[in-house]
Amino acid sequence: MNAETAGPRTPEQRKRDTLHRLTHDVDAWVATADADSGTPYLIPLSFLWDGESLLVATPDASVTGRNLRAAGKARVGVGPTRDVVLIEGAVRALGEDELTREVADAFAEKTGFDPTKLTTLYTYFRITPQRLQAWREADELEGRELMLGGRWTVR
Repeated sequence: MNAETAGPRTPEQRKRDTLHRLTHDVDAWVATADADSGTPYLIPLSFLWDGESLLVATPDASVTGRNLRAAGKARVGVGPTRDVVLIEGAVRALGEDELTREVADAFAEKTGFDPTKLTTLYTYFRITPQRLQAWREADELEGRELMLGGRWTVR
């Protein structure tokens, strides 16, 4: 155990660490499921956190794109297994008129990837956390719920 994981963090510290991770990390594992069969699908995607939701982009015709659109929900894992943030979120596809140039540029700058410059049609999706958990070690499993029903459980 190193200094970073010495003992459980307070809920307030976990929230600060979680917000830092969401602001500074670039990639996440996004899990979706086929709406008809329930077949799970997991893929890494880059994201932009705007303080309230994650913005991701994926090819419109991809399995992930179809699943996100059909199910309207996803599960997202950010960080390594010993410092994880798990998000269950409501998903909404953004229409062309909803994605401002400013947001598209912010996404491209943070992720190093600009779907608007590709020939393949990409769709941007907003994933709004409804439930959020964060923990490092077994001693943080208790109290790992930082958000329920889309509301922070800690200040």
